[in-house]
Amino acid sequence: MSLTDELYRETILDHYHHPRNQGELNNATIKIEGVNPLCGDEITLYFNADDKTLSDVKINSHGCSINTASGSIMTECVKGQSLENVKEVINTFKTMMLSKEDNTELSEELEELECLRGVKKYPVRIKCALLPWNTLQQGLERLSSGKTDNQDQYVEK
Repeated sequence: MSLTDELYRETILDHYHHPRNQGELNNATIKIEGVNPLCGDEITLYFNADDKTLSDVKINSHGCSINTASGSIMTECVKGQSLENVKEVINTFKTMMLSKEDNTELSEELEELECLRGVKKYPVRIKCALLPWNTLQQGLERLSSGKTDNQDQYVEK
């Protein structure tokens, strides 16, 4: 294993053992659950947002290390960001994970996502990394449609 691969592995394990922004938000604007029934990963995502900014985000994650680490890193990348920027970050990450080429450029602010690029070597694990991001995207779609009843669940297919 190369030194770079070892560093990325350590970053993933750090986020798995010490997830950032873990917990619940009382009176969250959006609460949405994400489930991947094929592997058993589950997350509950809470966030507060208005029509311009995602001011706070928390996540409860149950599942593999990739799912938990991806969710933890995601919360750090999007917390306090404009909704426009959050959508760009989601698209950048999903492009990185789903494109056949390995040429997605990450800005300095998103460099921690680099540790998840190696997940592409294991195609069955890509959905684990994407679950938090797809759930966030689904929550943002609910927010923009005005549905804040906190009853939805995103199921990975």
